[in-house]
Amino acid sequence: MSSPPATFYFDLCSPLAYLAAERILHVLPGPAEWQPVLARELPGAERQAFRCREVQDIFRAEIARRGEQLDLQPLRWPDPFPFDSALAMRVATYAKSIGRAVPFAQAAFRQAFAGGRSLQEPDNVLIAAAACEMHPAAVLRGAELRSVADRLAAATAAASRTGIIDVPAVLVGEQVFLGERALEEAAAHMGAPGDLDPTVAPAVPR
Repeated sequence: MSSPPATFYFDLCSPLAYLAAERILHVLPGPAEWQPVLARELPGAERQAFRCREVQDIFRAEIARRGEQLDLQPLRWPDPFPFDSALAMRVATYAKSIGRAVPFAQAAFRQAFAGGRSLQEPDNVLIAAAACEMHPAAVLRGAELRSVADRLAAATAAASRTGIIDVPAVLVGEQVFLGERALEEAAAHMGAPGDLDPTVAPAVPR
């Protein structure tokens, strides 16, 4: 029996989506479509975690600890953070249209949160694109296409209607799983237990 279809929703400005992107290919028992969306347009976007410096420091510490648990490179925070991901997400949408959503997203996430480089800067986005053999001129042209911007807006609106209130999120069939730590639940829903670790308590941020 085949697994229900899965979709992974992400925004390149989200460190939690970065953590999920580093795990999802290993945790889910089947393939997932990687869908770029603009988190700032979702109803419960994680930007609410940055209302004050103290809350931001707690959020960053939680993400850093989770990264250590997952044996990732030490997190390096881009400046500014959060950054405007509009350009990067248009490029991600263009990359999806040519079948390179996954390698581009992985390279861009690592630029941002392993390299500490803001994806608000076009050069950093182009470096990520070059890592998956996307030509800079084609990337810049693609990012400026009205059709690409429209696809990103439509995908974000569709995600919101589906019940995606923040990123990362995984949609399996009609069931929404929110947060990086929900990957194992999504895997189980797809028909495999995944790597569920009952000793790990839920994180404060999602």
